[in-house]
Amino acid sequence: MKRFIILIICCTWLYPQGADSLKSKSPAKAALYGAMFPGGGQVYNGRWLKGALLLSLEAAAIYQWYSNGDIYKKYESGNYSLSKHRYLEKRNKFVWWAVFIYVYGMIDAVVDAHLNPFNSVMAENIESSETNNEEE
Repeated sequence: MKRFIILIICCTWLYPQGADSLKSKSPAKAALYGAMFPGGGQVYNGRWLKGALLLSLEAAAIYQWYSNGDIYKKYESGNYSLSKHRYLEKRNKFVWWAVFIYVYGMIDAVVDAHLNPFNSVMAENIESSETNNEEE
C-alpha cells in the first residue's frame, strides 16, 4: 500500500495539470523554496509575515532541541530542576516540532500557490464575462 501511495505522489509531480490561463504561482517552485529553508515557500508566494513566523518557529524548535539535548548530555555536572529523563523527552518533542513545522511550511506553500489566483477569479464579474463571450 505504501508503494502505491508513493507511486501516486510521484506521478502527480511528473504529470501536473496544465497551467491556468491566469498568472499564478508555481506550486513546484513553492515546494522547492519551502524545502530550501522554512518559510521560503511563503516568501515566494508573497506571504512575508507567515514566512517569518515559520522561520522563527523553526529556529525556536531547533534551539530548544539543542538546548535540552545539551542539558541531557551534561546532566551530572549541573543542578537542574527536572529529571534527566524529562530533558530527553523535551529534546525529542522539539525534534518532532521542528520536523512538523518544516513539513507544514512546504505543504502550506504548495496549497497557497495553487490558491493564488482565487481572489482574482472570485472578483471577476461573471455576468459581464458571459456577455462578452456571447458577443464574440
